[in-house]
Amino acid sequence: MDEADPRELQSLQYYLNEYGQQAEVFARQLEMLEQQRLESLAAVETLQSLGGAEDGTVLLPLGGGVSVRVQVPDPDQVLVAIGAGVTVGQSSAGAVSYLEDRARELEASEKKLSETIEKIRAQMNEIAARLDAAYRQQQTAPGR
Repeated sequence: MDEADPRELQSLQYYLNEYGQQAEVFARQLEMLEQQRLESLAAVETLQSLGGAEDGTVLLPLGGGVSVRVQVPDPDQVLVAIGAGVTVGQSSAGAVSYLEDRARELEASEKKLSETIEKIRAQMNEIAARLDAAYRQQQTAPGR
């Protein structure tokens, strides 16, 4: 490799920064997907235990670590948010099925996003190695 062109070094550094920013955005998206998947699975568990609750009394979290005991008059009928502000009434079993399907879809999306992040990181490693080699060559070049 001849002496590194400063414009090429600047370009490589730019790409490295851009890939780094993309990886951060995708990592945040991955965290959100994981949180949504875990919430879906927790809701499935709650729905399954709701039917078995004696006298229909359950703890309802209000936030801030505060919960109240409430009686659920009809544990087999629940409301499910399906997106875009739309909520539909479903049987508990239907809601469980919907949530399990959603959890599987989220898991598939997480896998694809993880693969994308790995590809970006591989590109970042390649660019970083090229930059490192170019900087080392500049330092060992005669007259420096």
